[in-house]
Amino acid sequence: MTDLTTLLEVGGPLAALGGGTAYTRAKYPAVYWSAVGGPISTARLLSSYSSVMEACGLTVAPSQLRVLAVKATTRREVRPVPPRRGIIRPTSTGLRLRLRLAPGQEPADVAASAERLRHAWGVHAVYVTTVKPGVVELRLVGYDVLRRVRMPRNTGSGFLKVPVALREDATPFVRDYRTVPHQLTLGATLSGKSMYLRHLITGLAPQAVALVGIDCKRGVELAPFAARLSALATDPDEAAELLPALVKEMEDRYDLIKARQGIAPDTPAEEITSDIWGLPESERPTPVVLFVDEVAELFLTATRKDEERRDEMVTQLIRLAQLGRAAGIYLEVCGQRFGAELGKGATMLRPQLTGRVCHRVNDEASAKMALGDIAPEAVSAACAIAPELPGLAVAGDTSGGWSRIRTPYLSLGNAAEICRESAHLVPDLPALKPFRPDVPVRLIETPAPAVLPHPATD
Repeated sequence: MTDLTTLLEVGGPLAALGGGTAYTRAKYPAVYWSAVGGPISTARLLSSYSSVMEACGLTVAPSQLRVLAVKATTRREVRPVPPRRGIIRPTSTGLRLRLRLAPGQEPADVAASAERLRHAWGVHAVYVTTVKPGVVELRLVGYDVLRRVRMPRNTGSGFLKVPVALREDATPFVRDYRTVPHQLTLGATLSGKSMYLRHLITGLAPQAVALVGIDCKRGVELAPFAARLSALATDPDEAAELLPALVKEMEDRYDLIKARQGIAPDTPAEEITSDIWGLPESERPTPVVLFVDEVAELFLTATRKDEERRDEMVTQLIRLAQLGRAAGIYLEVCGQRFGAELGKGATMLRPQLTGRVCHRVNDEASAKMALGDIAPEAVSAACAIAPELPGLAVAGDTSGGWSRIRTPYLSLGNAAEICRESAHLVPDLPALKPFRPDVPVRLIETPAPAVLPHPATD
């Protein structure tokens, strides 16, 4: 009986502690990392740094001066020299430290050993970035940050910058329209493409930006945000009227730039290298972001008349993509597929869309349409996205870089409420007033008084 009591007194708390730790690791990985995982990984890194670097081939032979100094002062063996390690800085998702490379080493050597470092120090992933010549930064991620997305506090947001998702290295993915003016976003049904679009709209809603939408699915995606939209087209016929208005607005802005800079009025727009950001703030037009949801609907035709309308709209989209950046007009094109099979002009429009985001797709050809021409190795990563991970995507750009990202959950009701609260920020653009969507007025119910007032009598 005494043995059983002792076992319960000792084993009970240990079992509870182990069960609580396992539960915390599964349900609250950030808490587990801060309390348990981080200290353990730090201890592993400090105790095994030199041996791990040597095993990974990241050491160099010591200099002759070092060999002589060691032999003169001690009798220990002269070991190869690893990169000089900086201060370990803990974060809520992992660890960060800088390495000063030894002579003859390059960042690619460290990046090639990232998987070995991950296993040696017991972390989820290791990412290597170059800080300056001879110095690299290791970002150790302690757990899968894409399983349950929590955006960091410091996201680097600003004017025309929207922190829309989280990268797999725990840094925010910021959609910067000044750097990447146009973007193509592909994704199958229930892949999280609509969630990505919600974050973009709600991120731009509090800013001094005109939001324009083309949603040929009868407005089911963009109509909830009508309070903040300056214009909305819900079918191809309305889009055929809205796009020429945007092209005319772009041409007027080019005239404004030419008049301000003293350029001849007959100078073609293609030869003007400046943009609206060089104008004084008092004269600068409001930037416009055009959201095109399900772009394939603009390309589909049934009759000869539809083909003519399609060719006109595609031509206008191409003009906006080629010349819109300088005029402060940016494109956000979304769809399930985007390739030559859509028809004339599709392959000419796609190269103008610098940014690429590919959610889960139904076939490899769709992933190649989004990423194959800029980052071929990212195609397999996009095809490996599981259906049970909505919001997970592969983001790339024409520089060839790419990374996995995931958008946090945002309900449609909350997104629509943010747009309603920002409705007073809709800019005054006369060219878009005919296309301003009708927003129903919400009636505020006032409770009836418990006692009816009686008029005073003399």
